[in-house]
Amino acid sequence: MELNTVKLRFNDFKDSWIKTKFQSQCLKISSGKSKIEEYGQFPVYGSTGKLGYTNDFTHDGNYILVARVGANAGQLNCVQGKFGVTDNTLVIELENEDEFTFYYYLLQSINLNKFIFGSGQPLITGGMLKSLNILQPNIRVERQKIADFLSSVDKKISLLKEKHALLTQYKKGVIRKLFTQDIRFKDDNGNAFPDWEIKPLSKLADKNSFKNKDNAVNAVLTNSAKCGIVNQGDYFNKDIANQGNLTGYTVVEKNDFIYNPRISVLAPVGPIKRNHIGQGVMSPLYTAFRFKDGNVLDYLEQYFNTTMWHRYMHSIANFGARHDRMNITSADFYALPLPMPSDAEREKIVDFIKALEAKVSAVNEQIELTQTFKKGLLQQMFL
Repeated sequence: MELNTVKLRFNDFKDSWIKTKFQSQCLKISSGKSKIEEYGQFPVYGSTGKLGYTNDFTHDGNYILVARVGANAGQLNCVQGKFGVTDNTLVIELENEDEFTFYYYLLQSINLNKFIFGSGQPLITGGMLKSLNILQPNIRVERQKIADFLSSVDKKISLLKEKHALLTQYKKGVIRKLFTQDIRFKDDNGNAFPDWEIKPLSKLADKNSFKNKDNAVNAVLTNSAKCGIVNQGDYFNKDIANQGNLTGYTVVEKNDFIYNPRISVLAPVGPIKRNHIGQGVMSPLYTAFRFKDGNVLDYLEQYFNTTMWHRYMHSIANFGARHDRMNITSADFYALPLPMPSDAEREKIVDFIKALEAKVSAVNEQIELTQTFKKGLLQQMFL
């Protein structure tokens, strides 16, 4: 055995750490075999966490789980109690199962992704895990102190994520009530604002049909339901469009809105997103339009982030043979009814939503900072 030290330690301990094989701590590493059921008494875990239930648990105690195969290969989880495990996950049973938290963090510090092999189907094996060189304190009390400290950091991250989820849900509910007018603002004198008007999109916006003549613009943008308007090369990690023939593409400018008729889980009628990037070209399959009044952009961007307009889209769609794409005529699309409050009330709505978004973003920033802090700890508390 070999004696070593690490960069960051608790002051109570001075003994050198011991370098050995992870196998020395393992009683067994095996693949799961549970089938997922919709209902059951015990949870079933897979590579991404709890996937379902079972009435027949296969493990009882404290274990470390490692995603064995696929895109999540190398991902770690630690679980306690009675549970089942799918066959795409390795189960690590330790000699001293009450120390599973320490070894869970130790494995996190190693970054198992670098041991994955196989280009078609990424894979990590139990044998690879057993052969890992690990550095650990020789004193159990130090191992426990490290585990407790890192657990407290994870607890903070968990609480911040819970707060973020609650704020996000609250924001979503309040925004819906704002657009359904269940919540109304009053003017600065405490008086009610005028009734809202329903205006068709055609009255508020002009269709953008400016084509990319002579390939003058070559920045290809795409409309992602998750990320909004993004550079195609950055989003797909490669250029999908034929850079030599973009003449049929539509030239869009900053603050244009784009509708993508492609259906997805995140966008069941296709997304409408605002272009915050700048000039670029987009597929002619998309519908691009430009609002006549720049003062409505923030308000309508928030409206299109809701599902309030989805019912109308479903009512006019002809799905035909392409079940993954909305088939809507231009006339029907531009007849889309939009609820429009007065300028003053619209401004209050936008300010309120932005204040909510700032709170959600602040918590998200705290999560990212704490995760970065934890990553630094793992790099310095282990080798």
